[in-house]
Amino acid sequence: MKIPNVQSCLGPNIYPEVPDGGWGWVVALAFFLVEVCTYGVIKSLGVFLQDLMEEFGESNSRVSWVISICVFVFAFSAPLSTMLSNRFGYRPVVMTGGFLISLGTITSAFTSSVTEMYITTGIVAGLGYCLSFLPTITILAQYFSGRRALVTSMASSGESVAMFVFAPAFTTLKEHIGWRFCLVILGIIQASVIGCGVLLRPIVIEEEPLKKHDDETLSVKEMQAVYELENEQTRTSISSDISQGSQDSGVTSLSASNVDLRNAEGETKALMEWKDKVPDKDGEDISLSIPSAQVSEDKGELAELDRGPVSSTGSKLLDFSVLKDPGFICYSLFGLFATLGFFAPQLYIIELSKSRGVESTMASYMLSVMAVADIFGRLLIGVVLNKVRFRKTLVLLGCVVLMSLVLVAFTIVWEFWGLAICSGFFGFIMGTVGSTHIPMLAEEDVVGIEKMPSSVGVYVFIQSFAALAGPPLGGMLVDITDNYGAAFYSCAAGTGLSAICLALVGPAKSRTCQRGSRVQENAEEVKISQNSDQADFLEVDLAPEDSPVGQGEDQDSCVI
Repeated sequence: MKIPNVQSCLGPNIYPEVPDGGWGWVVALAFFLVEVCTYGVIKSLGVFLQDLMEEFGESNSRVSWVISICVFVFAFSAPLSTMLSNRFGYRPVVMTGGFLISLGTITSAFTSSVTEMYITTGIVAGLGYCLSFLPTITILAQYFSGRRALVTSMASSGESVAMFVFAPAFTTLKEHIGWRFCLVILGIIQASVIGCGVLLRPIVIEEEPLKKHDDETLSVKEMQAVYELENEQTRTSISSDISQGSQDSGVTSLSASNVDLRNAEGETKALMEWKDKVPDKDGEDISLSIPSAQVSEDKGELAELDRGPVSSTGSKLLDFSVLKDPGFICYSLFGLFATLGFFAPQLYIIELSKSRGVESTMASYMLSVMAVADIFGRLLIGVVLNKVRFRKTLVLLGCVVLMSLVLVAFTIVWEFWGLAICSGFFGFIMGTVGSTHIPMLAEEDVVGIEKMPSSVGVYVFIQSFAALAGPPLGGMLVDITDNYGAAFYSCAAGTGLSAICLALVGPAKSRTCQRGSRVQENAEEVKISQNSDQADFLEVDLAPEDSPVGQGEDQDSCVI
């Protein structure tokens, strides 16, 4: 019985092009579970806000720092996650992150002050969230091309499913076993991220070698291409031998090449005629020899691929050169300000509902309403982005503008149904924005798929500063005004500024492309002028003065 090779099952996947499926579906499932255990848990922690305030005797702003530090470390350590992933591979980084998440959440259940939770939930679990989330979404984007937006939206609905399940479940469960044991259960669930990391097989894109037809012979075009390559190598070797005697390697080599190039058309025609006349022999294939050194080198590369994770893009550990791109800078500012509106609504919606006359048991369902609408938003935006033929950032811009309006609406509605409708609209729009703003980096409108593995760390790093300020800013406004609606004003202001920055991405990118095309045109003009000057020089010196050709040229042309 043949035992399957573990390395072949979990080693890198080699494709001739982006598969747009294949093992990518397994990676999508892993990303779904990672979303449940990262963003899903973070956005559900608002269930324990009042319990922590009563347990430790702290204010809203002080307790909000637990979430704020967690999200800040999550985003601030993004460059570290990028460097570790590019250095050691995605799998060990995600598995380490899953261990840290579980460790931080479980130890938070045994803390005796909110300051200790700053360390356990904020730093330890926050670092684990980053090491788990970013590598997973990065490798998922590399497995898909045409379906990228749809698959990412579907897989990222994990956080919505978590909010829908966790909010009412832990609201009821904490009344029986307390919030501390609820955190222990959460930590055990989050340990599943370690298993998700095992499923992240690296992807390597390699072009297909020359394939043989059914008759085991190379096609005419392939024979012609290989023949011309060997002909060029032959001319180079002949030229080098002649140059050793003439001490004029540049001129002699070019003159020999010119002679061979004049005969290339006839030789190619003869080769094609020979191909048609030569019959196929049984069991034989017409092929050209390949150096054994090259074969051994190729085998060595394949062996190296099987040994461990491989970076599929060959990018730098961390590429800060994207900061020179005005389009990326505008997009990063969009992410910076939009983050102000990402977490505060989920954190304060339950307390806002209570202050507006909604019963405590019904207030927790606001998160469930957000979660259900979030799922539909993610699915719809994936379909829409696959259909549009214009800049996808414009679709994202429309969603951000609508999010700003909904956040303002939270401050003026009352009672259950008004808040439920606003929660539904916010969840729907949040699903469209939350599932696309990071994968949108892979679009050519921003940085492109080649630069995404390095730029995603820089992008999330910039977001970290808003993540640090968002929840405490909302908590401070609540403490000052004694109105939970004030927290939603700061969110609306942040998303409004993000919409302005996102609108500038297109013009900035177009200006950069125009500048790059002008530079390329200038470089080509300089290259052409240099080649023409070199050709004029060689035309004079190709033939010696005492040769018949040189004497004939002197009679027909003047001396240059």
